[in-house]
Amino acid sequence: MHSRLPWPHYFMDITYLVAERSTCTRRKVGAIAVKDKRILATGYNGAPSNVAHCLDVGCLREELGVPSGQRHEICRGLHAEQNVIIQAAIHGVSLAGAEIYCTTQPCLICTKMLINCGVTAVYFMEPYPDPLSEAMMREAGVKFEVLDYPQAGRK
Repeated sequence: MHSRLPWPHYFMDITYLVAERSTCTRRKVGAIAVKDKRILATGYNGAPSNVAHCLDVGCLREELGVPSGQRHEICRGLHAEQNVIIQAAIHGVSLAGAEIYCTTQPCLICTKMLINCGVTAVYFMEPYPDPLSEAMMREAGVKFEVLDYPQAGRK
């Protein structure tokens, strides 16, 4: 008997597909917002619309030797979670009560934005060394967990 893919695994697989649109030369990240088993918005990391992508002009962070997780302001790109929030706003979709699926644990900046959007849960596959992000999510009452799904995004 064939079993159906559980909803969290279904959404995480989609999140990895979204990440394939990334134009970052360092890391492909995808994020989706889901409410009542419906996708509200998607996002991947990359430069803003009508601005050259890092794939085309190179990575400023790489050129300056900026380590991962530091000096987020020195980057042409937006994070996947930021693009989810922006897409929802552009289309007039509230993220209050939504769950976020991310390929990578949100950074502190994205964490604060997601908390203020009223998301109820954040599921991710790849932990990111940001203990304050996790602490703030938990303090705000947002479910925050690594999804146990080793096959995510792999066909």
